[in-house]
Amino acid sequence: MDFWPEFLANSWGREFVAGGFGGMAGVISGYPLDTLRIRLQQPTNTRSASSLLRSIISSEGPLSLYRGMTAPLASVTFQNAMVFQVYAVLSRAFHSSFTNCDPPSYKCVALGGVGTGALQSLMLSPVELVKIRLQLQVCQQDNHQKGPLSVAKDIFIRQGIRGMYRGLTITVLRDAPAHGVYFWTYEYTREKLHPGCRKSGQESLKTMLFAGGLAGVASWMCCYPLDVVKTRLQAQSQTSIDHLKPKYSGILDCFRKSVLEEGYCVLWRGLGTAVTRAFLVNGTIFVAYETTLRCLFHNKTMIVMKQRGTNCRQNLCSLSLETCFC
Repeated sequence: MDFWPEFLANSWGREFVAGGFGGMAGVISGYPLDTLRIRLQQPTNTRSASSLLRSIISSEGPLSLYRGMTAPLASVTFQNAMVFQVYAVLSRAFHSSFTNCDPPSYKCVALGGVGTGALQSLMLSPVELVKIRLQLQVCQQDNHQKGPLSVAKDIFIRQGIRGMYRGLTITVLRDAPAHGVYFWTYEYTREKLHPGCRKSGQESLKTMLFAGGLAGVASWMCCYPLDVVKTRLQAQSQTSIDHLKPKYSGILDCFRKSVLEEGYCVLWRGLGTAVTRAFLVNGTIFVAYETTLRCLFHNKTMIVMKQRGTNCRQNLCSLSLETCFC
């Protein structure tokens, strides 16, 4: 019964819960554009984002844009909570002269983001593998796989635990620097837009939205070619049962074949959709995160005040009883 009050009284607990709310808001707001991005990155696609979107809605219905959202909604909520908590711990750990009054330096923010991105890849890689397979089901005419559990089960039966972590190396290479850029851009932008807010925490909603959106755009710009390679590696089905050789044998092979077949522009295919989604999603994430954090902080303050009031009343009661007995 006392777990949540004790958990939320801790700064780590508040950051964890606020990160979870931010993750949920981000997934719901940006998932249709993420589905469109995955389809655009496939070798078989030759259409623009707008024509592909119209084709998906007309042939598969608007709900197809949310296909496979269950897995990331459940996992990304927890993953995002862990990301914000781990980032808070690492950024403070790198800042040797850190006090409760001083925010971590920008260097420590970037280093904390890099460490966070590398660690969260361990949890994110299997989830993204399942999500990508679900988003491409119709494209691959793989209609017997209906949900995330059946897709995950099929991958595990065919390839084992190693198959579930296909694309882990490229995910780490993508996410570690991207998270460093992500958190650095957010902290730098919010401080420039609202000087002193890193210490006071009093920035406006517009500042949160713009700084978060810009952080998302910057992180995607620096890692997008790696994301294209990752998507293609995770999209190809393992065919050991069918004795067929996968098209791409690894990261460099995928990069080389993609460029030879489609040119260097393939590494930026779908970037417009990804950047639009990144601004929307990450602006929403930081607004939800910062708002929840403030609500929890306010709630903690009220609890402390109530506890102090209760202690005062108890002390007054004990004094009055002692007076009566005297």
